[in-house]
Order: sequence, then structure tokens, then C-alpha cells
Amino acid sequence: MDVVMHYLDTYVFDSIYNKAADLTSTAPLPRDSLVRQSLSLFVFIYAYIVAFYFGTAGLSYKLIYDKKQEQHPKFLPRQRFLEMACASRALPQITIMTIPWILGQLHGYSLVYKDWNKYGYTYLFVSAAAFILFTDFCIYWVHRLEHHPSVYAKCHKLHHKWIVCTPYASHAFHPMDGYLQSVPYHLAVYVFPMHEYVYLALFAFVNVWSVMIHDGEYVSNNPVVNGAAHHTVHHLYFNYNYGQFTTLFDRVFNTYRKPSQEVYDRSRRNSKRVQDEQAKRIDDALPSLETTSDSSSSSSKKTQ
Repeated sequence: MDVVMHYLDTYVFDSIYNKAADLTSTAPLPRDSLVRQSLSLFVFIYAYIVAFYFGTAGLSYKLIYDKKQEQHPKFLPRQRFLEMACASRALPQITIMTIPWILGQLHGYSLVYKDWNKYGYTYLFVSAAAFILFTDFCIYWVHRLEHHPSVYAKCHKLHHKWIVCTPYASHAFHPMDGYLQSVPYHLAVYVFPMHEYVYLALFAFVNVWSVMIHDGEYVSNNPVVNGAAHHTVHHLYFNYNYGQFTTLFDRVFNTYRKPSQEVYDRSRRNSKRVQDEQAKRIDDALPSLETTSDSSSSSSKKTQ
């Protein structure tokens, strides 16, 4: 992140802080000031995530999303705008909670490194794979614990308001929910070394991926990849498919549910009969799902 902040300081923030100092007749805040760094990080991270969210989700909605899904009985009136409003309220708070992690990187407490040759080029790929597996494992457990009845209503239930999602649901969380599920991405570089550019690329990738698994276009029918179809099962039936990138940990911990073939067939998944059946199953199951722990309803593998 320090390479990003270097360019932002040089081309944006130096002039802003200098003008602020002139207006207040004070000395400009130095680049290594925690106050300046915190303010600059908030402006940058918030601007980045808002632009990335609305840009990526907007393109996905316009170009990819199957808008016939909006005819589903469980699609809420004005849902797309409700999702955007929810995300807009959450993102500033998530940004504030994220700043300490980035400050730690800027001050050398993380294992982010700059020299491409420090661990060799093979390690660049190893570290990327380690990042995916590490964060997938951590998010699996954060996500699953958020479904515990003592936590669910306070934190994660808001995200499950979107039973039939649009891409805008990707960041439509309670602020603490969004933050907790982002922690593994920041924690990873305090656990094992990563090159700064590999880390930045992966950080962009995870935001795109979050949109993709909510985009309603079920391209991947891979049993290992936790694609949009698998995540749709999670939104429809709650206590399955907690993973973010793979189905590995859902399989290991017995919470995997295979999407039915109708999910991959656009004409079948958009049929009124299928959608009405899904809505009825959800209505029948919802009271118990929201008052019992995830373990009670995911003790065995099922298929739709």
C-alpha cells in the first residue's frame, strides 16, 4: 500500500495538505503523521471501494445479470436501490475499521515486501495460492459463525434480506459483517510474506469476485469453485456453502450443498413453477433457520 500512498501524496495529497496549512496558518502535516495518513487512507480507500463497487456491480448488472430474476417472488420491491443504499451506509464505517490494518502495513509491521527476487518468482504464485486458501478458510468460519443464532440477527441477517440477489448485494452488509469478512484479506499479509503488487492485484480480485458470486449468471459448473450458483444456494437455503472461493471447506466440514441442474438452465430457473416452489420452501424453512444454529440443519449433505 505504501507505493499507492507515495503516488497519491506526490500528485494529490501534498498539495491539499499544503493548502490546508496555508489557510489555517499552521505547518503542513508531514507524510509520516498518523493523523495525515489516517485521513488520506480514509479518502483513498473510501473513494476506491465506492468507485469499484458501483463500477463493477453496475457493469455486471447491465451486461451480465439475468434481469428475469427480478420477477422472482422473493425479489423485493426496489431491491436494487435498497442494496445500493445499504452498501452506501456500510462502506464508510468499514473503511474506518480497515484503516489500522493499512497503517500497520505502512509502518512495516506486515510481511509485505518490494523486491521481486526476495523469495523467488515461484513464490509469487505460491503466495497467491496461499492467500486464496487462507482467506477462504478464515471467511468460511467467520461466515459460518455469523449464522449462529446469538450473532445472526445482530450482524448477518441484513445481508440475507437479499434472497434473490443482484450484483449490488455484494457489498450490501451490516458494517460489522462486511468488516469481519474482510479481516482475513488484511490478516494474510501479517501471517506470510507477499509481494506488494501481488497483494494489490489480489485485493482487487476479491472485490470483483464478491460481485461475481452475486451476479446471478451461473457460468461455472465446477465442483471445486464456489461460483455464483453455489452462493445462490446459500442465499436461498442459508446454512450451506459458506466458502468464498472454493467448496473445499464446505466439503470438509459437511456444509456443502450442490446446486441443482435447474440453476444452470436459464429457462428452468426463470419458470414461474420453479420460482414459486423455491419461495414456498423458503417460507416454510425460514422461521426455523433464523432461530436455530447452522449445525442443526447442515449435519448432512443435501442436493436441491
